[in-house]
Amino acid sequence: MPFPRGALAVRAALAAVLACGLADAPPARAQVPPSAAELQAYRGLHAAAAAGDAARIAALLREGANPNARDGHGRTPLHVAAHRGKVDAMRALAAGGADVNALESDRYDIVTIAAVANDLPTLDAALALGCKATNVTSRYDGTALIAAAHLGHAEVVRRLVKAGAPLDHVNNLGWTALIESIVLGDGGARHTDTLRVLVEAGANVNLPDRQGTSPLALARGRGYAAMAGILERAGAR
Repeated sequence: MPFPRGALAVRAALAAVLACGLADAPPARAQVPPSAAELQAYRGLHAAAAAGDAARIAALLREGANPNARDGHGRTPLHVAAHRGKVDAMRALAAGGADVNALESDRYDIVTIAAVANDLPTLDAALALGCKATNVTSRYDGTALIAAAHLGHAEVVRRLVKAGAPLDHVNNLGWTALIESIVLGDGGARHTDTLRVLVEAGANVNLPDRQGTSPLALARGRGYAAMAGILERAGAR
């Protein structure tokens, strides 16, 4: 279950989940973008990626720089460019041999980084460069789709579905994207739209969590009437 950059909101959501006895979830851990200190200390390709300097990237690659070099958090220059939304830098790195499906230390790829940030241009670029929407990412053995559903990023979910993201992948918390839109959502418009996208795409509306609780029961239990209605019309039990 990948998390947003604002870790406090995630901790609050997980605390609520635990209070309801819904899952034995591990401690929250957010994606880690480069810190100000790291950005200042970067040299070479990492610095050029952070700055979005595609011309400098191309020059460094011609001089033999390693496009898959890692910083202290396992981030390649491509991860850094994705975190910073530097699409031209991403393209220059990919053209120079960067591994577009590389995972950093917390097992995030550039598609999941963009999905969590709700950054559609970066997401589109990452997919166009060949980063797979099917990748299993994060310490929770999730996917970018699960991350986006958790956060209510409905347009990201649409694009990931179109890119072939697995609709019914179950992470190591026992949750699918559809379930996460409920148990880590707020029942509002964004998460309801996210649920609708998943249902219309063919997600299994009766796949339960590891306690055997169905998505419909989870929605009803939270008083999420709009979500429950969508599930009921789709044949949920």
